[in-house]
Amino acid sequence: MKLSIIIPAYNEELRIPAMLDAYLEHFTGLYPGNVEFIVVVNGSTDGTAAVVRDYEERHPEVSTMIEPARIGKGGALMLGFHAATGELIGFSDADGATPPKAFEDLITNLDDADAIIASRWLPDSKVHPKQPWQRLLASRVFNKLVCWFFRLDLSDTQCGAKLFRRNAIQDVLPHLGVTAWAFDVDLLFQLRRAGYHTIEIPTTWNDIRGSKVDVVRTSSEMFVAICRLRLLYSPFRWLVSLYNILASYPTRLIRKIRELKA
Repeated sequence: MKLSIIIPAYNEELRIPAMLDAYLEHFTGLYPGNVEFIVVVNGSTDGTAAVVRDYEERHPEVSTMIEPARIGKGGALMLGFHAATGELIGFSDADGATPPKAFEDLITNLDDADAIIASRWLPDSKVHPKQPWQRLLASRVFNKLVCWFFRLDLSDTQCGAKLFRRNAIQDVLPHLGVTAWAFDVDLLFQLRRAGYHTIEIPTTWNDIRGSKVDVVRTSSEMFVAICRLRLLYSPFRWLVSLYNILASYPTRLIRKIRELKA
């Protein structure tokens, strides 16, 4: 059994070394010769690419994909899914919030399921430190909306540690789009639509210093993202196309004016 772990990385030069050190030591010991780490560096403006290339030179288990454009977590994961060669394919955040042992728990508890996700909000989950009420409230409201919109009976669609069987990912990958904060929801929704069984287990999750997430801005962006995604899977999908056209009009108009002035 070969394991592929995809790590999307955007401006993570300070945090990804500790994550890679821990994961390499843990999983190369468990699966010698049968584990690969695919780090997808996208849109980074710091030294993340150089840091990861250094690991690639020293560790044959590490491969690096560099995408200059800022394609987000979803775009990075889609690139990683296409490149992965394992029978089991998962992903984990570059900040190391999910410890290696917690990711290993996904593998040992997969059983007969097609996908398994880590949850920070099940009774036995361990989250350190305790999250501020604003972040907790935003997470719980988002989850309730997701369950309502997409009929996903899951407590935490956004935790950055998930694992899938290869056939399940290959089946739904052509139907996925780059949907910003809604990518995880889209992925889990597509798996449900295709008849695959997803389970979740409690996890250990550590809030690593250096997070670039603005709770207020992110919450609004997440809400817009899932509303847009829900429209895409409804008879009103034409509204999304209309919005895309209108949203791109100012940019196209400015470009045309500049061309005329030139």
